[in-house]
This record gives sequence, C-alpha cells and structure tokens, in this order.
Amino acid sequence: MEETRLLVLDKPDTPHLRLLDRLTQPVKVDVGIEPAFLQSAAPHADVILLASSAAQPLRDAWPFARKVRWVHSLWAGVEDFLFSDFANSPVPLSNARGIYKRSLAEFVMTGVLYFAKDIPRMLRQQKAAHWEKFEVTEAHGHTLGVVGYGEIGRASAALAKSFGMRILAVRRNAGPGAGQPDGIADAVFAPDQLREMLAQCDYVVVAAPITPQTRGMIGEAELAVMKKSAVIINVGRGPVIAEAPLILALKEGRLLGAALDVFDEEPLPKAHPFWQMPNVLLSPHCADRTPGWLEMSTEFFIRNFDRFQKGQPLENIVDKKARY
Repeated sequence: MEETRLLVLDKPDTPHLRLLDRLTQPVKVDVGIEPAFLQSAAPHADVILLASSAAQPLRDAWPFARKVRWVHSLWAGVEDFLFSDFANSPVPLSNARGIYKRSLAEFVMTGVLYFAKDIPRMLRQQKAAHWEKFEVTEAHGHTLGVVGYGEIGRASAALAKSFGMRILAVRRNAGPGAGQPDGIADAVFAPDQLREMLAQCDYVVVAAPITPQTRGMIGEAELAVMKKSAVIINVGRGPVIAEAPLILALKEGRLLGAALDVFDEEPLPKAHPFWQMPNVLLSPHCADRTPGWLEMSTEFFIRNFDRFQKGQPLENIVDKKARY
C-alpha cells in the first residue's frame, strides 16, 4: 500500500494528537500551523486533519494542498472552515457530528430540570438559611420542542422522552411526513411551521447549526408566540436565536427562562446582561467538554481514516452547500 501523507493543523505538542500513532499504516504525519511549514508540507498532503478550531491554518494551507483528497474536522461546527475556495472544491469534508451528543442532551435536561424544580429558588433559600416549602413541577407530561433535529436534537429528544415528555420537532427536510411521529418525536413540523410548533412547547431546545437560513430564525416573532411559562435552551449556535429580542423577553417576563451554552460573542463580555439575569442558566460553551472529549473525536477520525485507507465510504460527510 502506498504511504498516505496526513497534514494535521494544530500545534505539535497537543496531547490528544498522540493517539495518531494508532493510524493504519503506512502513513506519514506532519503537524504544524506556521505558514512557512504549511507551504512546504501542504503540497504532499493526501488528507488534512483540522485538529485546531482556528480556520486560518486551513486558509494558509489550501492554496498549496493540490493533491488533498479528504479533509476532516475534529469539531462538529465547520462554518468557519468553509471559505469559498474550499467550499466550492470537490474535496469532501467530514466532521465530529454526533460525537458529543450525549453530554449535550444531558445539558438540555439540566436546563429543563433547573427551571422545573426551581433550582434558583433552592439556592437562594440555602444561601439565606431560609426554610420555606414551595411547589415544583415535573418534566413528565410537558412538551419539548426541538429546533434542529439532527444528532444532538434527536439525542435530546430521546432523553426527554425517557422522562415522559411529549416531543415536537422541526426538521428541514420534513417532507410529506410532517406532522407524523417518527419513533421519537410525537410530531414533526416543516420549517414554515416553526411558530405553530413553538406555541405548543413548554421547553424549546435549539440544536441547529449556523447557516444563512438559521441565523436569527428564533427572533422577536417566534419568541412572541411562546408561552410565558416556557424555557428556551440553546446548544446549537448562539446566533440562531436573535439575542436582543431574547434578552428583552426574559427581562419583561414573557419567557420563564433560558439555559444557554452558546452565544453571539464568546467569551461572553463581562458587561453582558446575561451574567446578571436570574432567569438565565449560563454555561461557558462547555456542555460537551467531558473528560477525554477530544480523544473521542480523534478516535472517530482514526476509524474514518481506516475507512479511507480501505477505500470505503467515509462517515459524517458534511454537505458543504448546506454548511453542516
């Protein structure tokens, strides 16, 4: 078998890259991000591994990567990598879609239970050493709506289903089966039925990627149809929810709360209103950072690399036009 040249875009001392010693042989691995290094290494690369989340190294390498046959990202979100020259090329891109879905689904249920059990009130009373009984609600019997019914959305729906929740979902390709159950969701809606779905939900999880079509898809009009008792949970991309209308709805009590792992600007600025809002559960984009999370993603790449070496179809191919 002819030697495969793998170009890894990251710092050479990155710990999880040690796992690349397990790659199917024969392979030669080049690791680096400096422009001069990329200019010399990229012309030989058959495969490029995007191990760093920064997009600039791929931009620097791409003009010289004349023989590359496959690019893989250790990250699920790939929008920053899809600059026009790469996006319009025939070279396939695969990603880590679904690798972190279990942890993100657990964060979704954390958001549900945080508000259902009124954890903020428990914490306030504990801090004040104040004993006062109050009513809490169950997740069971309530409705969870899923915006972005991909790997993360389905994992969240499945976990919520185990709590006895009713599941509604919006799916881009709902097709003629819209409105019909799919085994997890009790009903599936087309994108133009989004507001119809939102009006029925007690909890809404946003798990959509960021694309021109999804940016701001949860805006003022969508928030306005939601119940005052509803909670919105974002584990997709920050800009899918229009931030200013969300802040206003939370301040005015037109939503019960929000559990947010992603934001328009990260790190979240210290002066941002979210920090001080009592009805916001804020996670610094770490809901998927379980022990060994990058090792899991690297192991998936190693399995995909074996498929590449054997000429088998690659898993998790990205639709570069759809941008996910």
